[in-house]
Amino acid sequence: MAGGSFAPSGVAEERAEQYKGRVTGFVIIACIVAAVGGSLFGYDIGISGGVTSMDGFLEKFFPVVYRQKKHAHENNYCKYNNQGLAAFTSSLYLSGLVSSLVASPITRKHGRRTSIICGGLSFIIGATLDASAANLVMLILGRIMLGVGIGFGNQAVPLYLSEMAPTHLRGGLNMMFQLATTLGIFTANMINYGTEKLRPWGWRLSLGLAAAPAILMAVGGIFLPETPNSLIERGLKEKGQKVLEKIRGTSDIHAELQDIIDASDLANSIKHPFRNILEKRNRPQLVMAIFMPTFQILTGINSILFYAPVLFQSMGFGRNASLYSSAVTGAVLASSTFISIATVDRWGRRVLLISGGIQMIVCQRREYAVACTHRRRTPPPTPNPSRVAGLARLPEPRLAPSPSPACYWISIRMSLHNEAS
Repeated sequence: MAGGSFAPSGVAEERAEQYKGRVTGFVIIACIVAAVGGSLFGYDIGISGGVTSMDGFLEKFFPVVYRQKKHAHENNYCKYNNQGLAAFTSSLYLSGLVSSLVASPITRKHGRRTSIICGGLSFIIGATLDASAANLVMLILGRIMLGVGIGFGNQAVPLYLSEMAPTHLRGGLNMMFQLATTLGIFTANMINYGTEKLRPWGWRLSLGLAAAPAILMAVGGIFLPETPNSLIERGLKEKGQKVLEKIRGTSDIHAELQDIIDASDLANSIKHPFRNILEKRNRPQLVMAIFMPTFQILTGINSILFYAPVLFQSMGFGRNASLYSSAVTGAVLASSTFISIATVDRWGRRVLLISGGIQMIVCQRREYAVACTHRRRTPPPTPNPSRVAGLARLPEPRLAPSPSPACYWISIRMSLHNEAS
């Protein structure tokens, strides 16, 4: 592919040194608008956990959970054990999984921009349904539509960013998706902190404000240019050349254009792309593309961020303090993401992955040691909320600049390589 160090067989990798052009304002604006898709995912992670801890929301849709929550003798970890609440939480991720599979051929055949617009429209519908929900069915339908939006956005946006960015800044610009995700988490936590005081309807505002970034994504997507890679893949070479000249700010784009054409020809010559991915020569890339994001998710960071308000309440925080602590957690994650953007193209992806992984092991080992120390005492001491919350935040500055954004980037680069190999 153009500008990649993962140039497949048959594509002149050495041509990358001949690429011309500069970072144009057109590219920056396009990448910012597209990266808003990441904020949809982040906003939902941050908003849902806070909403499920609000009394007004629980009293309307989950009265059993609301009554259990009021029992002082109830175990903190059993307050939210409810099938309906579990369906509210999991329906988004299930629909996101299915829609991401549907989004893949749509993105390939109709372009990245089409998937971005579809994702934005689906999220707008979902946010509207949830904000105006009168019953549990309406609430879950809204969650399903949100999942569809996230599935399309998470599939198309990182690919769009990677194909639009110039070679020497591709890592940093691609990580704008991760930055938008963390900013979405932080924004959602701050909104929850404010709307919790608007009882009993504040949760509607929290869920409804998800439509704001979705509108920007959908409307902005209409004006976004399609990527040169997508246009050339679909046989629109002249249009692809014009777009490439515009985003690079020069007419001397022959080397990069030829790489895109060569890679596209190779990709289109493969009749069974999914069967081709499973071939022995492509298995290392396939394994890395699947397992690196999987291991990143298995660190548990998504669960911690999603359930942060509930977890902090279980630690002994009050309702407002738990939401405020969640906002601090989101701020730590967002601010540390800037480190990855500033260093990824200088240090490389491998350095970020290894260094961040080592730091996370050390921090999580420390958390485990503290937990074991408290467990051995009889009777168990009352946990210090501030200390536990501080320990919970330790891995986040290591995760944000290392495994989380780097896994998005490496998976996209692997998919680009396999597409043309």
